[in-house]
Amino acid sequence: MSVTAVYNVTGMTCGHCEKAVTEEVSALPGVAEVKADAAGGTVTVVSENPLEEDAVRAAVDEAGYELTGRV
Repeated sequence: MSVTAVYNVTGMTCGHCEKAVTEEVSALPGVAEVKADAAGGTVTVVSENPLEEDAVRAAVDEAGYELTGRV
């Protein structure tokens, strides 16, 4: 069973931004799929189990952007 969560992310403006966020969040344990959307300001994360929001926030921060909460 997989879990899907959508988060609001500020600061993404282009494909490079999407790639940076995708790479960082994909590195989290248990993450199966990541879809960053700069136009919508969201990142969708599919994982094996629910992720700690703080872990996702830290990964987004590492990419240089700000996670502002779940959708």
